[in-house]
Amino acid sequence: MAEQATPGIRELLRSPGYLRLLLVSALVGVPVSLAAFGFVSLEHELQHWVWESAPVALGYGRAPWWWPLPALALAGLLLAPIVTRMPGRGGHVPVHGLGGPPTLPVEVPSVVLAALAALPLGAVLGPEAPLMALGSGLALLAVGRARPEASPLLMPMLGAAGSTAAISTIFGSPLVAAVLMIEAAGLGGPQLTLLLLPCLLSSGVGALMFTGFGHWTGLTIGALRLPEVPKASLPDAADFLWGVPLAMVVAVLMVAGQTLGQRFAAFTAQRTAVRTVICAVLVGLCVTGYAVTTGRSPEEAALSGQATLGQLAADPQAWSVGALLALVVFKGLGWGVALGSLRGGPIFPAVLLGAALGVAVGGLPGLGVAAGLAAGLAASTAAVTRLPVTSTVLAAALLGDQAANSLPLVIVCVVVSFLTASFVHRVTADASQGRSDSSRAAGGATD
Repeated sequence: MAEQATPGIRELLRSPGYLRLLLVSALVGVPVSLAAFGFVSLEHELQHWVWESAPVALGYGRAPWWWPLPALALAGLLLAPIVTRMPGRGGHVPVHGLGGPPTLPVEVPSVVLAALAALPLGAVLGPEAPLMALGSGLALLAVGRARPEASPLLMPMLGAAGSTAAISTIFGSPLVAAVLMIEAAGLGGPQLTLLLLPCLLSSGVGALMFTGFGHWTGLTIGALRLPEVPKASLPDAADFLWGVPLAMVVAVLMVAGQTLGQRFAAFTAQRTAVRTVICAVLVGLCVTGYAVTTGRSPEEAALSGQATLGQLAADPQAWSVGALLALVVFKGLGWGVALGSLRGGPIFPAVLLGAALGVAVGGLPGLGVAAGLAAGLAASTAAVTRLPVTSTVLAAALLGDQAANSLPLVIVCVVVSFLTASFVHRVTADASQGRSDSSRAAGGATD
């Protein structure tokens, strides 16, 4: 069978139809990346105004401790009609992951509006999922009147290419975006090759457009990158002795947040409008709890977390262990609630949570801040995405010139976290199934 598949894939790669798909992928990358650049720039400017400019204009040096309460309440009020009345309902619920069918063009407006209503006002979620939906929906406009039945792979492949173009630099590297889309597709063999080329091409074109427009306009997009990281040395036995249990703890915390998100997704399935507002206020209470407990800015616990992650990596000594643990607790609770009720992406806040826990335990004998940061980054991404290759590439991209020394520890932590999260998810699912069976049996006995 392998001998028959090889000529088939070669013929398909050389076929005029596939070459046209590559050309369309490159061309689609231009308008999609421009739209994505406009979206993330606007979201970043709104975020800056809500959390920095507006408090200063009202006479505060920074956002006061109570600021998240009205901000998140407003987010819930704006989001409620979008998720109940508009086509697409603002995009999929974040706890359901990054996968799913391509976003239809008619659903794009609700996705954009939901993200702009929730993210700048403090939803503890990232921009990656709305961006992917935006890119997918806009890319499908390119097929126009093309009949999906004539080419069953056309729409999903073009949708994946559009999503890749839209997130080409939001993770700090176009390679991360391409690897994420390819690994998330779950394909192998010839199908993987077919998807690989359009995604890489769109990602490269998108990154070029993002970079060019960033220089031209002077606008920023708040990408997930670390301008400065602690200097890392080659890991020793102590790094692995601490790093492996740290990866397991991070994985359990990530699964706990996702489980909480599933509970709130079920909660908001009924009376969605009212309960969406309630959940947004709960997120605000979590962020406020962090500010009251630590005396630090509530902005650190709100939002997607890439700015706070950069500050933490650049100056980890500015944070006490208590403040870092409070960030993990309060932001983690807010993230779990938001996963099941608001709209956005699950990855960005999870990366900050893992990094914060890693830095918090960096003072353990023989570990160090640099090793703790690397282990936390890698473990959190692997547990949330369940994509080990993407997690490794993202951690390496974030660590920059320190990645070479950290990679052995990163790879081990990715594998340990992935396996731990998979095991905990399976145990949780079995327990839930057992409770459901028991409830049905009790109900049948009562009848």
